Amino acid sequence: MLTLGCIAALLLDFHTLFGREVGVAFLTLLSALKLLETRSLRDVILLIYLSFFICLTHFFYSQTLWSAAYNLLIILALMATWLNYQADSLTLKLSLQMAGKIILQAIPLALIIFILFPRIQGPLWGLPQDAYGSSGLSDSMTPGSLSKLFLSDAVAFRASFAGNVPQQNQLYWRGPVLWDFDGRTWTRGQEIATAQALVLSDHFFSYQITLEPHNKRWLFALDMPLAVSTVSQQTADLQLLSPQPIVTRLRYQVRSALRYRTAESEPQLARALALPDGFNPQSRQLAAGWRAQNLSDAAVVSSALRLFSQQNFVYTLTPPELGKHGVDDFLFNTRQGFCEHYAASFVFLMRAAGIPARVVTGYQGGEWNALGGYFILRQADAHAWAEVWSAAQGWQRIDPTAAIAPSRIEAGLRAALPNSEAFPFFSRTQAPWLSYWRLKFDVINYQWNQWVINFDTERQFAFLTHLGMKEVSWQTMLTVLFVALSLTLGIVSFVLLRRPKRAPLEQVQGAYLRFCAKLANVGLPRAAHEGAVDFAKRIASCKPEYAALMQRLTSEYTALRYEPAPNPARLKAFVQAVKQFKVH
Repeated sequence: MLTLGCIAALLLDFHTLFGREVGVAFLTLLSALKLLETRSLRDVILLIYLSFFICLTHFFYSQTLWSAAYNLLIILALMATWLNYQADSLTLKLSLQMAGKIILQAIPLALIIFILFPRIQGPLWGLPQDAYGSSGLSDSMTPGSLSKLFLSDAVAFRASFAGNVPQQNQLYWRGPVLWDFDGRTWTRGQEIATAQALVLSDHFFSYQITLEPHNKRWLFALDMPLAVSTVSQQTADLQLLSPQPIVTRLRYQVRSALRYRTAESEPQLARALALPDGFNPQSRQLAAGWRAQNLSDAAVVSSALRLFSQQNFVYTLTPPELGKHGVDDFLFNTRQGFCEHYAASFVFLMRAAGIPARVVTGYQGGEWNALGGYFILRQADAHAWAEVWSAAQGWQRIDPTAAIAPSRIEAGLRAALPNSEAFPFFSRTQAPWLSYWRLKFDVINYQWNQWVINFDTERQFAFLTHLGMKEVSWQTMLTVLFVALSLTLGIVSFVLLRRPKRAPLEQVQGAYLRFCAKLANVGLPRAAHEGAVDFAKRIASCKPEYAALMQRLTSEYTALRYEPAPNPARLKAFVQAVKQFKVH
């Protein structure tokens, strides 16, 4: 009845019995119910096996080095429990010691299997919807959507450059491009075909990105990506898209040019001018006034930026709520907002003035980790900016945030916000020693991801080739794996069997037999039927001078021989006393 009740509860909560979340919950419930019918050693062993599987499911959610260390402690506890049930005489300390030795002996085998076992492309467990990470960026933007991301310290991706590193104000990591506006929300709309662009500079940046899983298709790169190592599609608005959602950590190389010019079709320019009817009349009137002055497109852009920089606008994470005419409320009433407020209102003004414009979301800047030589982009670095169309120059990036809070672009988000804002822990921490260790731990975690979690087929083949393996194939790796495991097991077995360590009870028995042999050499042998206590009494009656010594040594022997775990110090003293015993 409990089992059926648990299944019903899972169906009620998850609406399915398939998938990662419900599978882990079901396994945990079954293990808990197994405790209610544990009656024999077989039940205990089965429960320990189930606990090993539950321990494995932890990696469905987190694969960090600290998660691995935590699981190693759990495995140590499970192994000690297993050994303790197999031998009731083991103490907790001895059980933990034996479990630790078993785990240490397994490490060489685990390393060999890790390096040589053929890699399987793609996730072995789970379904696409089971991605264990989630990027804060979505394919839409509403007022307040990006400011909520600043409360997250989660890493979005890391970027390491080969050679020159761009300036902080050049680090615009492009993500979803938003074209369509319904009066409140900006969305991507229909995808656009492959881009046509002209590179205006021979200065390029080459870098590698390690992207955390976010269960979306988009990849991040600096404008404009010229070459990408992973399979991807580049749309006309310069967005990189993966064929499938990113459900596992992805590493790829990119080569970008920061100076370029793109072409655009008439339908797309018309799309970049579209505005919904019945929204934001004051903003429309303001833009029409600029046009009535016969200002050029560049002058209209400058007028909008001057509006932000000269009219007491405030850059804040906690802006007031906006009504139906959100752009009007922001520009003429509240004048408090985050990057999405400035980008959205700027693009609205540009379109109202007849200048094609669009919103671009992604990440800006990043935290430089000098210890590892790479940038850390967190969800808190999410950003929104604008792009306007010029017939002479193509699409040009305009960041309205730079007009109101230039320190956001030059020095990061924390420098742009007042001290009263609610910063995430890692963003507000200023202690040098804490910052050093935080970056140091990130380097360790980054290397763990690069060489353990992301040890894929490509990296495996490169590593084996570096070791001297000329032809790397599944057949070769399996052959080498079999030989390596056989040699390792053979060496370990030889070392363990060559000089077997005598158990404490064997040492006690051996010392006592040597004591009896010394007495037998002077005509006082112990009879086959004679126990240690009776033998001592007989010797004491024959040789009164040995009575005290016989009683002491026999008492010590019986205590060491029959107690659950012989005390090492007492055992050593007993062996030494036997060695010093002389018969006259």
